[in-house]
Amino acid sequence: MDIKEHLINQVKVAEIVSDETVIKDEETGKDLLGTLYYSGYDRVIIHERNITPSFFQLKNRMAGEILQKFSNYRVRLAIVGSFDKHTGKSIQDFMYESNQGKQVNFLQSPKEALHNLSA
Repeated sequence: MDIKEHLINQVKVAEIVSDETVIKDEETGKDLLGTLYYSGYDRVIIHERNITPSFFQLKNRMAGEILQKFSNYRVRLAIVGSFDKHTGKSIQDFMYESNQGKQVNFLQSPKEALHNLSA
């Protein structure tokens, strides 16, 4: 895993770059948050492909636990990808509601995420 730093409008944004799954479970999600937080980042982009598919199954509460930690530490998160395959009503509603705020957003491209996180 690498952290690619972007500087947009004097705002530091970390983009996680990896060919592997970075968030495999609650523990790896919290570890990632800790690494980023203590490295001075409060805005993060992670690609959907780097998150285990079970994250998007809300019944297991993984997403809620991890995203609550990001919220507690006031680290804004943009998850970038194509979310068409997540067709369940619960996850669709969750992503829609998340996108109404600024803390966690589900976006289509890194460019869109950078724009969103730098505002």
